[in-house]
Amino acid sequence: MGKSINKKVVLAQLEGLVKGEPNWIANLSNASALLNEILDEINWVGFYLWEDASEQLVLGPFQGKVACIRIDSGKGVCGTAFEKEETIIVPDVNEFPGHIVCDAASQSEIVVPLIKDGQAIGVLDVDAPIKNRFGKDEKELLEEFVEILLNN
Repeated sequence: MGKSINKKVVLAQLEGLVKGEPNWIANLSNASALLNEILDEINWVGFYLWEDASEQLVLGPFQGKVACIRIDSGKGVCGTAFEKEETIIVPDVNEFPGHIVCDAASQSEIVVPLIKDGQAIGVLDVDAPIKNRFGKDEKELLEEFVEILLNN
C-alpha cells in the first residue's frame, strides 16, 4: 500500500550499516532509523527484546512517540508474534483481541519475530496511522531485513 521501495537497495543499506559492527543496540538503533526513513505512512518502528529475568519483552531502540515499555509473551500483537514465532499483520488493530494501545493513532501493525539460533529473542514492530497499511511486500522486506540483522 505504501510507496514503491527498492528492496535490494534497502537490504544493501542495512548490510552496510551493520556489517562488522558487533554492538546489537547500535545496530538496532540504525535499523529502526533506516526503516523510519524508507517506510511511508508509519508512525512507529522499533524493537522489543526478550528479558529472561522478567520474562517479558522490553522496549528497545525505536523511532516514534513514547511507547509501552514491557509486554508479556502472548499479549497484544507483539507478544503474540513472539510466542507463535511468526510474523503477524493486523489490518485493523481495533479488531485484534487484546491489542495493547500505546498510541491511539495507530490503526494497523506488522510484527516480525527475531529468531536467533532457533530461539525467539524479540520482535520488530511497525505501526501505521492508517488501516490496511501492511501486506505481502512489507512482510517479505521486513523478514529479510531481520535476517540480515540477526546474521551479522
